[in-house]
Amino acid sequence: MADGVATRCGYVAIVGAPNAGKSTLLNSLVGSKVSIVTPKVQTTRTRVLAIALEGAAQLIFVDTPGIFVNPKRRLERAMVAAAWTGASDADVVVVLVDAVRGADPDTQRIIEQLRGSGRQLLLALNKVDVVKRERLLVLADQLNRTSSFADTFMVSALTGDGVGDLRSALAARLPEGPWMFPEDQLADMPLRLLAAELTREQLFIQLHEELPYSLTVEPEKWEEFNDGSVRIDQVVTVLRDSQKPIVLGKGGRRIKAVGEAARTEIAALLERKVHLFLHVQVRENWQDDPARYRAMGLDFES
Repeated sequence: MADGVATRCGYVAIVGAPNAGKSTLLNSLVGSKVSIVTPKVQTTRTRVLAIALEGAAQLIFVDTPGIFVNPKRRLERAMVAAAWTGASDADVVVVLVDAVRGADPDTQRIIEQLRGSGRQLLLALNKVDVVKRERLLVLADQLNRTSSFADTFMVSALTGDGVGDLRSALAARLPEGPWMFPEDQLADMPLRLLAAELTREQLFIQLHEELPYSLTVEPEKWEEFNDGSVRIDQVVTVLRDSQKPIVLGKGGRRIKAVGEAARTEIAALLERKVHLFLHVQVRENWQDDPARYRAMGLDFES
């Protein structure tokens, strides 16, 4: 009970095609940055659990990797499998659709897979700040004809428009029960892993189209000092020798810029001074290493 009202708690999965805006929506729903966001598709590699409160309800959000047709590489298959697992475990599933792209093949496949799943399905059309209302209504009608969505919401994950209404509706649909996490907890990811994700975000933003998908970032050392500051060492791993100088940049300028941007983000997250040190290494088989998949919460055998 919370103030005489029965508490609610449950899992909400946010699923959608790559780059539909799932991580941006998650951050908006939670009111804090818990999932990295870049303009590139497939930024999210694993399920990210984030926690938000809405009245007497505790919502546990699952931000999943984008689901797309015919994943080819092992990492891609594992990411898509993680997304489906997140949807199957949830009490409520939000199907997020980029209203600019509309019902593309990936979105259609997602809806087909979820049809008859027995899950509560809500439809959310994203980017309403840049799409005319008439087109939104046509798209909503089209998608509702393909599946039995319990409700439809028009949102802008970027501006927050409509996000509060969506959060309230989700809270009302969760089962009654005690909260699973402390009131002040925002995510279940350890801070050192979240800090590594913020560095990977900057690498995605600052590197060209293909290289980000060939690298990963892992925490190496975390040392706290008496003055409240923290030293963080992270390892950036790439697949080939030729990729290392690209990450470093001429005279180390690129990795320095990445480090400065990441340090600012991490310091804002931790609310204290951060000393960040990045080391770049080559490991040709990291995408075929089961231990790396376990660290990311992915199934190597997917």
